[in-house]
Amino acid sequence: MNILMATAESLPFSKTGGLADVAYALSKELVREDNNVSIIVPYYKDLDPKKYKAKKLYSLSVKMNWRNIPFNVIHTYYDGIHYYFVDHEGYFKRNNGLYGYFDDGERYAFFSLAVIEFLKKISIKMDIVHVHDWQVGMIPCLLKTKYKDHPVLGKIKSVLTIHNPLFKGYFNASSLWDLYELDYSLYTEGKVRLDNQVSTLKAAIYFADKITTVSPTHKNELLTPEGSKGLNYDLQLRSGDFVGILNGMDYKEFNPLRDPFIYKNWKSNEYKNGKAANKEAFCKEFNLNPKKPLFSVVSRLTDQKGIDLILAMANFAVKSGGQFAVLGSGDAYAEEFFNNLYRQYPESVMVYIGYNNELAHKIYAASDFFIMPSAFEPCGLGQMIAQRYGALPIVRRTGGLYDSVIPYDMNKKNEDVADGFGFTNYSTLDAMTSVAQALMVYNGSKVIMNKLMKNALKVDHTWKKSCQEYIELYKSLI
Repeated sequence: MNILMATAESLPFSKTGGLADVAYALSKELVREDNNVSIIVPYYKDLDPKKYKAKKLYSLSVKMNWRNIPFNVIHTYYDGIHYYFVDHEGYFKRNNGLYGYFDDGERYAFFSLAVIEFLKKISIKMDIVHVHDWQVGMIPCLLKTKYKDHPVLGKIKSVLTIHNPLFKGYFNASSLWDLYELDYSLYTEGKVRLDNQVSTLKAAIYFADKITTVSPTHKNELLTPEGSKGLNYDLQLRSGDFVGILNGMDYKEFNPLRDPFIYKNWKSNEYKNGKAANKEAFCKEFNLNPKKPLFSVVSRLTDQKGIDLILAMANFAVKSGGQFAVLGSGDAYAEEFFNNLYRQYPESVMVYIGYNNELAHKIYAASDFFIMPSAFEPCGLGQMIAQRYGALPIVRRTGGLYDSVIPYDMNKKNEDVADGFGFTNYSTLDAMTSVAQALMVYNGSKVIMNKLMKNALKVDHTWKKSCQEYIELYKSLI
């Protein structure tokens, strides 16, 4: 199959979150399954064309109402994937990150229209255009309305993946014509209308041939009023075309045997010595005690990530004889809490405000427990990485966290299958109880602790199974 991923970001060229990981890792796996895969992304400021041998392929233009806007398409080939970059100085060569500008609606309208012009020009006839999130949500709408009779575009099938339902791509209804030259009736008939605005995500839900999200449990949550972030009605109407496919993770980047960032590499059958060596080196670097349990969090410190629960769990862990390492940034009060916790307990707390990829790897490799009590989590990657390094996740059982972690239950004695800890209610008491259970296992039974670690290391979070589900989905359309 010929598959085009249309996305606002993708490794190794641009990233703000998990979307970039998914676009790249899924594409790599699809290539391994003998598919011809391309990714089209904006040409952001920091991309180095010489490093990746990128060359100009086409000079095209987008018509946005009265404006005719020229752009270039840059091409490179990386890891078996054809990358195409939409190059426009004004829209994408900016200094302060990828998103968050006053004209983001216009920027990604331009990008979506540029994807359409690219599809007209390229000699490869795409079978599937797989769009990711709100930024490219109007592409299925354009294919099904404005270009439904086009000899090439009219035959392309589209798939939408919802990575984060919080961001819906709102803009004023009058912009339908101004940006896309689409008829206002699409709004009045409700096909693109959500919360009395145009929503590019709603448009994709209505017009895409198939819809996916990034875990089976999150799919079920999105069909409920409580968990849908306002999308449940529209997704219920498309429930027959809506599936949840759990994301995988990149086993090449996160590999204890070859990871260049951790203190000591180790094979899975040497996990006891490997974990001990990494924990000891980490504790030595940050003046902690390798004999005490080490809890950690690598996260944005925001409401979505369950920041109030994280603060309670960190405080409880430290006051109960454990240690806590935090790497992240976010709400000012949360950052200040951790700085104060360090000032109170410098021998038990390590704090890094910001992001540091090398340090993140070291934390995963050294930790005994990894905390992830999200308010909602479509899939989550941190818990999978933690398991890969033998750190037991402590998660709130929501979305992909439910699908990827089997909590240990002392009453059921399920240590033969459990690979972490978990709780269901969004409650500080339940969150702290999970920390207490982890401490009881760590201090009370090395046998159970080692069984849980071994189970975590065995979990298969590769992309292979998920990729097969996407392939079957694509085949059902063509």
